[in-house]
Amino acid sequence: MIVMLLGALFGTGATALVYGLRPPRPALADVLTALNAPAPQADSRLRETDDAEWATRLGRRAVPLVRALGFPTDSLRADLAVCGTDEERHLAGKAVCAAAGLIAPWAAMLLLRLGAGIGTGWWVPLAGSLTLAVVLFFTPDLSVRQQAARRRREMRHTLSLVLDLTVIALAGGAGIQQALAQAVAAPQGWAAARLRHALHVAQLTRTSPWSHLEDLGRHLAVTDLTELASTLNLAGSEGAKIRGSLGAKARAMRRRRISEADGAAQAATERMSLPVVGLFAAFLLLIGYPALAHVMSIT
Repeated sequence: MIVMLLGALFGTGATALVYGLRPPRPALADVLTALNAPAPQADSRLRETDDAEWATRLGRRAVPLVRALGFPTDSLRADLAVCGTDEERHLAGKAVCAAAGLIAPWAAMLLLRLGAGIGTGWWVPLAGSLTLAVVLFFTPDLSVRQQAARRRREMRHTLSLVLDLTVIALAGGAGIQQALAQAVAAPQGWAAARLRHALHVAQLTRTSPWSHLEDLGRHLAVTDLTELASTLNLAGSEGAKIRGSLGAKARAMRRRRISEADGAAQAATERMSLPVVGLFAAFLLLIGYPALAHVMSIT
């Protein structure tokens, strides 16, 4: 009975790990709703903070040790900035996951020894704890990288839309700063909110908005935003033809998004070929097994 319970627990943990590494793709309607949804309220952010506070409390003492190992790296720090996740909370979560990976194999061995009388050498749980600790230590980074990649795609999508609206406003006779402010005010979502915040800070400090956009692009590791800031800075200081430059940049971003969508569709098609091959092999086995069994019974 205990062996069956341990097997069920191990299967549940393996299934949760697989779903955590490869979460299901959201529906198109949900994605569009999330893009047009308003910014979350303060109380929802407080609830999320309370839910994740236990991991921070447990792993806060191990945060200096994780930092001593070289975490977070520059790429991970940029991903955390894109996701809006606190570095200390993320490092505390990594420490808690590593500690759980160290303890779980020893606890499983103890249950096997006490319940079923099955004993193994000390090297089996030691190797399992070290391997599981390393895997669980890097698991939060994978989820953060996936979320950061989605948010960067959203930022590029919003930036392409802002460029199109800016070109339209420039064609109507507006100045570059006025056209950019009008274009940023239209979209919704976190990416548009970050762009509006950068322009608002530039307006309050009476500084150039191009430098704030460039700092935002470097902070989020979005190269398209830094290139846009350089183009706008060139137009503001040297009087370059900004309308044509922005139009060309918008067309290049659209072509890149189309090529990325085409590549993702082809990759999904290739991944679907493996289940089809498995089904075909199972069908052939189902058809050929009676004949093979009949031949083997005759011989």
